[in-house]
Amino acid sequence: MKDLIEYIAKAIVNAPEEVVVTQEDSEDGIVLKLQVADEDKGRVIGKQGRVAQAMRTLLRVAAVREGTRASLEII
Repeated sequence: MKDLIEYIAKAIVNAPEEVVVTQEDSEDGIVLKLQVADEDKGRVIGKQGRVAQAMRTLLRVAAVREGTRASLEII
C-alpha cells in the first residue's frame, strides 16, 4: 500500500525525489503519511481535495483486499 501511494504521488508532483511516504501501525489499522515539497502540496490535494480523496479511496480498496484498514495523511 505504501508503494501505491508513493507511485501515485511521484506521478503527480514536479519534484518526485522529495516524495516521502511513512507507514505507522495503529490500533485502527495502518496510517500512511505522505510528505511532498511545499510547492507540490496543491497538486497532491487537488481542487476541492479531489485528488487526495481519490488516493484515499484507492488506499481503502487496497486495504480491504489485505483485510485491514488504512488511512492517508498529507503532511
